[in-house]
Amino acid sequence: MRVERVSNSQFTIFLTFDDLMERGFTKEDLWYDASNVRDLFSDMMYEASIELDFELEGMLIIQVHLMQAQGMHIIVTQKMEHINWDEDYIEMKVTLDESRELIFSFADFEDIIQISPSLFTKGINDGKIYYWNKKYYLLFDEEALKDRNTEDMIAILSEFSTPSIVTSHRLEAYGKMIMEQDAIYHIVNIFFD
Repeated sequence: MRVERVSNSQFTIFLTFDDLMERGFTKEDLWYDASNVRDLFSDMMYEASIELDFELEGMLIIQVHLMQAQGMHIIVTQKMEHINWDEDYIEMKVTLDESRELIFSFADFEDIIQISPSLFTKGINDGKIYYWNKKYYLLFDEEALKDRNTEDMIAILSEFSTPSIVTSHRLEAYGKMIMEQDAIYHIVNIFFD
């Protein structure tokens, strides 16, 4: 579990699927096992508050983004209005949102070139490439993933890259667009034709 303070009233938590499995959860449990999910969130809030020296009180608004290959990205915002609740009581409003995109980060553009033929032979020719913070990011949006075996894609991509917790919104805002569409197709045609 990785925790990062964003401001005086907000922090983020990132859990990989391995972290969830170590805690005894599967991705499906998050949707169907409400009581255990409450316990998971309580434990995470407690751990994060200790690690960040963040005093949890009042209402917490928790946004959970499930990312297909990466895990869970949780944004916790503490409402600043003070309500006289029992000291041990924390109200949580939780929203679950599942990301329908895949984002992988690469240390070198050469790695994207090397992986492209494997993806192309599986009929995958789309994708966008961004450069940000000294890394390259290959993004497949929801449209590109329709009717695709994402498990195969993740297996191929994992050979040369790592799943990224960076969101497409952040890449669009701060990253430099390298290839806007059909990145795999263009790379195969440029480097392997």
